[in-house]
Amino acid sequence: MTQTIVESKTKTAIIGFDQPFCVIGERINPTGRKKLAAELEAGDFSTVEADAIAQVAAGATVLDVNAGVVYNSNPDPNQTEPPLMRKVIELVQGLVDVPLCIDSSVPGALEAGLEVCEGRPLLNSVTGEEERLEAILPLVKKYNVPVVAISNDDTGISEDPDVRFAVAKKIVERAADFGIPAHDIVVDPLVMPIGAMGTAGLQVFTLVRRLREELGVNTTCGASNISFGLPNRHGINNAFLPMAMGAGMTSAIMNPIALPVKEAEKAAKRAEIEAAGIILPEGMDDETFCQLFGLGSTKSRPGKEMEAIRAANFLTNNDPHGGEWIKFNKAPLKPGEESPGGRGGRAGARRRRRA
Repeated sequence: MTQTIVESKTKTAIIGFDQPFCVIGERINPTGRKKLAAELEAGDFSTVEADAIAQVAAGATVLDVNAGVVYNSNPDPNQTEPPLMRKVIELVQGLVDVPLCIDSSVPGALEAGLEVCEGRPLLNSVTGEEERLEAILPLVKKYNVPVVAISNDDTGISEDPDVRFAVAKKIVERAADFGIPAHDIVVDPLVMPIGAMGTAGLQVFTLVRRLREELGVNTTCGASNISFGLPNRHGINNAFLPMAMGAGMTSAIMNPIALPVKEAEKAAKRAEIEAAGIILPEGMDDETFCQLFGLGSTKSRPGKEMEAIRAANFLTNNDPHGGEWIKFNKAPLKPGEESPGGRGGRAGARRRRRA
């Protein structure tokens, strides 16, 4: 079976057909996050720290690190991104022990990350474009790391799945010319939005099967692309991920956490309740309020996508005996409670002597 080995200084993540699905946390990425981009330019890494810890707590097995900020003071990413990438990677690997995925379109930033990253990171990414192949594959070989291969080339992103398969095959073959084995190539077949292309899901499932059976490579994707622009995106993602896993997909770049309820949402719900004449108990805390009225939680926690992935791991026997599923669904202990077998549990109680 094909296995792609990704390592930190102390921990190994294996991407493979016979392994639990590899969740690559996507949150450390300023793209589309103006607040995070502004923080990074100002040298504020508090959100990065919080996102790193929360994603690992939610079950991410690898963390994607992207430092692609376009500075207002200097719009040239070739100058600004490499030192920022070094800083973020050093910070993140000092906080968490999971392997990292170094993510950039700037070759200099990729190498800067490789220079300071401990273990064996995943490199994200190479495409079928000639310029990109010549720039990235030597880095992959030099540092002996696996790489994400995205199925587009100089002609762009094709809507034809046969063309995207051909691009993936080209990258695998070119990598072999550099002495890079197929098990170190993780192909992203490119997930199209289902709202724009009705066959997007079917295309991905077919492509993943072909990539597994014909090229013997592991696969990944930007999981949320499938639901882009649609309502209830989590509902679509929750269905897509287990189906993709069933087709043979072995990892995904995704958000593993359910974000805390926003203050505006809580205020709107309280106003709605007040308008309906409902009187809430005095002293009801925000967490109880959010849980009671189905808003979610005031704390970061594993998202519904993680629930779907763990269930699929169990169903495909990549969670033998369901140990991880049971642990995932075990209610956390309340203050003052003890685990079974402790003093508060039946197993820990002394047996009375018979008279």
